[in-house]
Amino acid sequence: MARPHAAAVLEDAWNKRVTGGLAGRGWKTKIVPFTGYGTVGFVRVMARVLMSRDPLRPAAADADATATQLRAAEDEQRGWRAFMTAPAFAVPITVTVGDQVVRNRTDRAGLVDVIIRGHGLAPGWHTVRISSPDARDVEAAVLIVGAAQTFGIISDIDDTVLSTSLPRPMIAAWNTFIRAEATRRAVPGMATLYRDLLARHPGAPIIYVSTGAWNTAPLLTRFLRRNGFPLGPMLLTDWGPTSTGWFRSGRDHKQAALHRLARDFPHIRWLLVGDDGQHDPSIYGDFAEVRPDVVRALAIRQLSTTEQVLSHVLPVPNEDLSPVRRRAMEVPVCRASDGYALGRLIDVALEGGPDA
Repeated sequence: MARPHAAAVLEDAWNKRVTGGLAGRGWKTKIVPFTGYGTVGFVRVMARVLMSRDPLRPAAADADATATQLRAAEDEQRGWRAFMTAPAFAVPITVTVGDQVVRNRTDRAGLVDVIIRGHGLAPGWHTVRISSPDARDVEAAVLIVGAAQTFGIISDIDDTVLSTSLPRPMIAAWNTFIRAEATRRAVPGMATLYRDLLARHPGAPIIYVSTGAWNTAPLLTRFLRRNGFPLGPMLLTDWGPTSTGWFRSGRDHKQAALHRLARDFPHIRWLLVGDDGQHDPSIYGDFAEVRPDVVRALAIRQLSTTEQVLSHVLPVPNEDLSPVRRRAMEVPVCRASDGYALGRLIDVALEGGPDA
């Protein structure tokens, strides 16, 4: 095994010192569940374990969190608080799905990501139980997709459903660390677009894939719920140094997520939704060229000139699907500035297809 990068070694040493200090002051562990997904053959369960001064208080993403608790979290929470966490690594975790019990340990970021087979769950929404010796048991929602389902949505988050003006550093820092989450603005029409598409395809999954950190998952879940977006699994990334370098690769994360979803759901053809402020057109275009059999269409939200300038200083898209490349691709490409206009174009693109 290759030796971990120096940045990861330093971060692990720091986290171990912080975790030990907090434990000495009486802090316990707390499980933050994430929404999982699967088929009748497997289920993927994800969560994160953190050190907490108040471990008995339900996490904002918990199934048993009350509306009052959610409103209080929204009123009080600012982005920086989500990053002031201490991961509990190498903590034993038990996941129970029906009669199946799987034991694992958290990784260096406090994350647990397990696959359970033979779970016996029917298509639809279910809950699984996650427990740890020193933490309160929690339930995590999981979506089981039926074998007959042939349509699904993979959506970016930043500047696709949530206006963040990333990645310009100062603007990104303000939106991520300072602004209260209740002030963040949804992209017009995107929630309506997703609800309409899923209403026409009952049981279809929507999966949010973003380069954002797992720290923000509870905030994003509340944002989606508050703004009327369909809830679905989120595939985010670890924050900070990795085992191979100082920074994670957002592009690699998205590419890996797309290919994994294609393997996990070989019977689904996906509508890929992103924006032209970062690398979505290039990432989606590359994937569609390699796997046109699992891509139904691409939908790219076009940022305004102001958003483009805030995003990367220039008033033009950062990366684009050129006309030549669009003609060479086997899947349709829809481009518009909001969800309402995208919806009309997507309806035309999907009309007459095998799954329409």
